Amino acid sequence: MLSAIDHVQLAAPPGCEDRLRAYYADALGMTEIPKPPVLAARGGCWFRAGTVQLHLGMEEDFRPAHKAHPGLRVTDIEAYAARLAAHGAPVTWDDDLPGHRRFYSRDPVGNRLEFLEPA
Repeated sequence: MLSAIDHVQLAAPPGCEDRLRAYYADALGMTEIPKPPVLAARGGCWFRAGTVQLHLGMEEDFRPAHKAHPGLRVTDIEAYAARLAAHGAPVTWDDDLPGHRRFYSRDPVGNRLEFLEPA
């Protein structure tokens, strides 16, 4: 029986870890967590905020996820959107989900992320 999502993995092109760190750690405020040595040899990076984990894995034939995305619940969504914008990250508001405030952003390699807060 399923009990929780352990993590979500997104793909990225090889060699972009520093750009990913600038977005996921600096802009989003997540903490980078160490990968096990056997997995670290493959490149990529892992991040955590509370119980939320996002793993970025390197993919040779990378194509960004334009539709598929993680939906990340936030508090004080206006301040969070301002934080991302201050770091140069795109913020696109969307009012189509009843009972929620939400926006989308894209990481430095083009992956789509949704941020939402119940109204």
